[in-house]
Amino acid sequence: MDELTIIQHKIYDIRGRKVILDRDLAVLYQVETRVLNQAVKRNIERFPEDFMFQLTKEECLKSQIVILKTPRGQHLKFLPYAFTEHGVVMLASLLRSDIAVKMSVQITRAFVAMRQALVSLSSTEAKVELLNEKIERLNLYIEEVMHDQNDINEAQRAINEETGLQIEAINQSLAELQKSAPQKPLRPIGFNAPQYRNE
Repeated sequence: MDELTIIQHKIYDIRGRKVILDRDLAVLYQVETRVLNQAVKRNIERFPEDFMFQLTKEECLKSQIVILKTPRGQHLKFLPYAFTEHGVVMLASLLRSDIAVKMSVQITRAFVAMRQALVSLSSTEAKVELLNEKIERLNLYIEEVMHDQNDINEAQRAINEETGLQIEAINQSLAELQKSAPQKPLRPIGFNAPQYRNE
């Protein structure tokens, strides 16, 4: 796993923001968490709420970022601080070490990569939604066509039935006419028919 991916796994979504915790930053910057937080407290005016905020116990438990040790009644002594992308850059400028500067660049890249992934995902979701709408419209159109086709088929069946009844009536009429017409013998064709010579 490369460095960027490792950092991305340390970025959490808390209060609708992408943040990284003080303990993870301390590991990346190769300083103690205590030292990191002291630097923040000495310059607290540089860390407004959109740069950094402290988690509540509920947030720690709910997000499963920090697991409290319950068997012996031990609880987390200090609630962690969460740093946004801007807070990370500000913190690196305070620590002023080569490692902090290098890691802040990598962390910023990780934040940017996650943001781009979210934009790409949103774009894909929008395309899927548009495709679903098109499919729904197509299904409605097909239903209408099938309904119209059923109406046409019903009308055609009615016409066929009516036509069949009319043909049957004509055939019956013809049959009755043939029965009522006198049966006169037909005169044979030719000149040597003896029975017709004296007529």
